Amino acid sequence: MQWTDRIGRRVKLRDLHILLAVAECGSISKAAKHLAISHPVVSKTISDLEHTFAVPLLDRTSRGAEPTVFGRALLDCGTAVFDELRQGVRRISGLADPTAGELRIGSTEPLMAGLIPAVIGRLTHRYPKIVFHAVQGEVPMLERALRERTIDLVVGRTLGPALDEDFDAQVLFAERLVVVAGRQSQWARRRKIKLAELIDEPWIIIPSDSVPGSLVVDAFHASGLEVPCARVLTHSIPLRNSLLATGRFISVFAGSVLEFGASHLPVKALPVELPVKSRPVGIITLKNRTQNPLIPLFADSAREVARTIAAPPQRG
Repeated sequence: MQWTDRIGRRVKLRDLHILLAVAECGSISKAAKHLAISHPVVSKTISDLEHTFAVPLLDRTSRGAEPTVFGRALLDCGTAVFDELRQGVRRISGLADPTAGELRIGSTEPLMAGLIPAVIGRLTHRYPKIVFHAVQGEVPMLERALRERTIDLVVGRTLGPALDEDFDAQVLFAERLVVVAGRQSQWARRRKIKLAELIDEPWIIIPSDSVPGSLVVDAFHASGLEVPCARVLTHSIPLRNSLLATGRFISVFAGSVLEFGASHLPVKALPVELPVKSRPVGIITLKNRTQNPLIPLFADSAREVARTIAAPPQRG
């Protein structure tokens, strides 16, 4: 397949854009309506692409159209092309004004409740023209979004098997877990508490099928204790806050949530030692891709904020 004869002169960005629209909409008619062009134009564009590559790009059925293995391969390239083009436009705009533009951030709920607001608050004070898009989710989902270029960076745990070779990571700090109770709790007035003393209290526990939840399980086992029977199992920080505010419950929080949100949270860290290793948290970006020019500004501000927590852990 010669680039000049078959590809360079025949395939246009508009053609790839139409193919992407068909794949996203699930049918040629829906894509035509979405793009505000006629059905025959969309159909002919797909047929011309299939003729150019000499392979079927779509499977057409009574229910619509979906990419073939060949179409998916082309779509993957097309997504990268349009992402690079978007980043190029941003970069051009950034050269004119490097303190303006949009930054798409993905992070987990604990970091969205602590670190991320602190970093965004600092940046918006310095650079009020920046617009932030914040997406909350678990790290595997956010890493998929990063590969698909729907977000620019992920702030989350950065080491271990979850981090693939196509990612780059800058470690910011080591996230610790702390035992918390409501400010009205009898335990909030104690200066020293052993974990065993809390075993019969009503606990709010993070489900063990998540990384934070598994760390809580490890902490109890390392202390020679069985995990207490939870009264509530949840990932939700707002739900935990509401229940802890009653003064009746005990739970575990990420330390950074308290570090940046203690003034408005109805909880207090208890003087309990958890025998569990801290988890490194950092900024994850995609390797070998044109980067949003706002990422360095975000990274610098994140490092400044992270210094108030602790020095970043050593690799290796």
